[in-house]
Amino acid sequence: SVLAFERDRERQSPVVLNLAKMAISQKEADIQMMLAASCHLGTKNCNHQMERYVYRRRQDGLYVFNLGKTWEKLQMAARVICAIENPQDIAVLSARPYGQRAVLKFAQYTGSKTLPGRHTPGTFTNQITDKYEEPRLLILTDPRTDTQPCREASYCNLPTIAFCDTDSPLKNVDIAIPANNKGKHSIGVLYYILCRMVLQMRGTVSPANPWDVMVDLFFYREPEETKEQEESAAAAAAQPAGGEFPVADMGFTAGVDPAAVAVAPGAAGAFAGYEGAPAPVGGMPGFEAANAGFDAAAAPPPQMQVPGGFQQMDSTGFGAQY
Repeated sequence: SVLAFERDRERQSPVVLNLAKMAISQKEADIQMMLAASCHLGTKNCNHQMERYVYRRRQDGLYVFNLGKTWEKLQMAARVICAIENPQDIAVLSARPYGQRAVLKFAQYTGSKTLPGRHTPGTFTNQITDKYEEPRLLILTDPRTDTQPCREASYCNLPTIAFCDTDSPLKNVDIAIPANNKGKHSIGVLYYILCRMVLQMRGTVSPANPWDVMVDLFFYREPEETKEQEESAAAAAAQPAGGEFPVADMGFTAGVDPAAVAVAPGAAGAFAGYEGAPAPVGGMPGFEAANAGFDAAAAPPPQMQVPGGFQQMDSTGFGAQY
């Protein structure tokens, strides 16, 4: 039987063998990425239903997940997501702030519908509300934080996929993906891997057409960091290319060569002995005859003193002094 298995393996096409090798290498790369993002670290408490996914417990009391089972559960969740014909029938929720950007990016690349922020009670059960939704699949970031939509999903027989930590309750959860759902990097990496798996199963992403999206887009960003980057970009765009004072706008020629402005040694003699014209003495010529026959204006009469310390108003009526 062993020889028959080896013969069958040799008969397989090289394409199948390359795909198998690529799948193994992809799994190793995904597990390394999850290790770097601390997806394997749980909490100090462990639910009895989550013990099957725990590898061991560290000296400081933290439980460690088995990332092999995490990757298998991600594959199962991707298969379930691909089974939905219309991607708009998939609702992705995250009440935790660290997962809201990852949820938006996941919905953008997979075509699903996202409901970030606080969940309005009755969204899945009350048909009178304006935000009534009727999805066929629900994906949650944390079943403890998103307990209201998880409960409503059980009322309308809605299958639920959730990222569960060691202390997460598995009530009303159909597919639990064991991982760290409290870190911003771990949540971003999990949604990134799940999104890439869905696109691979749909055929959008292939070895010939790889996915060129960085995992950094799924990470949560602090509002202060985003604001500082926007302000610096706006300041760089507002500053002109020539520096703080644009030379061209002020009427000067930029980049003048000092050698071109300097006076040549041979031309210095042409300016020798040159002096400015002397200023006319006694006023400008031609005005002496025009001023003949006119006397200087008489001095104004002294103002009459008014008793009480007040001065009389001048004849023009302006500049009265009191």
